[in-house]
Amino acid sequence: MSERSTPRVIPLVVQAGKASPPPSIPLAPGEHIAAQGLLTDTLGRDLRDLRISVTDRCNFRCNYCMPKEIFDKDHPYLPHAALLSFEEITRIAQQFVAHGVQKIRLTGGEPLLRKNIEVLIEKLTTLRTTEGKPLDLTLTTNGSLLVRKARDLKAAGLQRVTVSLDGLDDATFRRMNDVDFPVADVLDGIRAAREAGLGPIKVNMVVKRGTNDQEIIPMLRHFKGSGIVLRFIEYMDVGATNGWRMNDVLPSAEVIQRIQAEMPLVALEPAAPGETAQRWGFADAAGAHDVQAGEIGVISSVTQAFCGDCNRARLSTEGQLYLCLFANQGYDLRSLVRGTASDADLASAIGHIWGARADRYSELRGAMTADTGTGGRRVEMSYIGG
Repeated sequence: MSERSTPRVIPLVVQAGKASPPPSIPLAPGEHIAAQGLLTDTLGRDLRDLRISVTDRCNFRCNYCMPKEIFDKDHPYLPHAALLSFEEITRIAQQFVAHGVQKIRLTGGEPLLRKNIEVLIEKLTTLRTTEGKPLDLTLTTNGSLLVRKARDLKAAGLQRVTVSLDGLDDATFRRMNDVDFPVADVLDGIRAAREAGLGPIKVNMVVKRGTNDQEIIPMLRHFKGSGIVLRFIEYMDVGATNGWRMNDVLPSAEVIQRIQAEMPLVALEPAAPGETAQRWGFADAAGAHDVQAGEIGVISSVTQAFCGDCNRARLSTEGQLYLCLFANQGYDLRSLVRGTASDADLASAIGHIWGARADRYSELRGAMTADTGTGGRRVEMSYIGG
């Protein structure tokens, strides 16, 4: 970045859904942060994972994410002009990769609703890590469009998919998605993804006590030995519209207890630093991991916080950078890419933002008092992805 005679300050913080007078990130010459392949926050956590929401729209109305009574036909979705273009997303992603990001996950809403999503995937496949390797490029979907899209996604360069599926019983699943979508069509989508070579596939099941927890064992039996990793996710207090109550949470420890009563498990080591899921393998008669039977995972962000090694940043559909799934404010990168900022400016802004990061909501949740309505409204999951 060239020397400037006066410090330059670019305001970067916005409240989710409305403007707010922000503190500013200084980008003066003496405070410039160049991308050097490793970026660490105040708690010593490296930046390695970027999750990019490409749309705030979804064709499901799952009550834990986009309840129909809130996200109805009159809901004001973002206008297309507000969304980051594929070129803007790629430019921002390139600076994250220069700071050490190795994995990019495309999310939504439902990312397959974004028109020509394959074009974005093709652009992202051209990026290389600081070690010169291709990115780990993946996508999370509800599976409803996979039959139609799987081969094109693979041809564009997508490596694998994670599919959200909250039960095998059709009546339960239709209640959960609240748009009367049949479970058979999602299973067909998973099959299409496998045939296209999008793997290894993971299936995520959000478990809500009294709603779909009876589906744990049927899901387990269905996917055991299939090569697909089933992961059980605790129902989380993301956003402000899903009516979250602790009584609705089925702790992962109880999920494991239920499974152990049916079939033995053995604990496995994490596959990578910062992994969100605790891994469990199906045990053989000798108590060792039966590799052919496969493994499962549990994601316990409510009862067993994993903030300590969280290495994820989240980029919203309209270019706001969030440092935590439970955040109530973001940093406006769109104004930079649509303004006069150079790539060096953008990289420096990311460096300042991540370098000041101290988020650890899940670790602090238990000590927090009940929400009085006076604090910031947390951003919705459909806006920044899971």
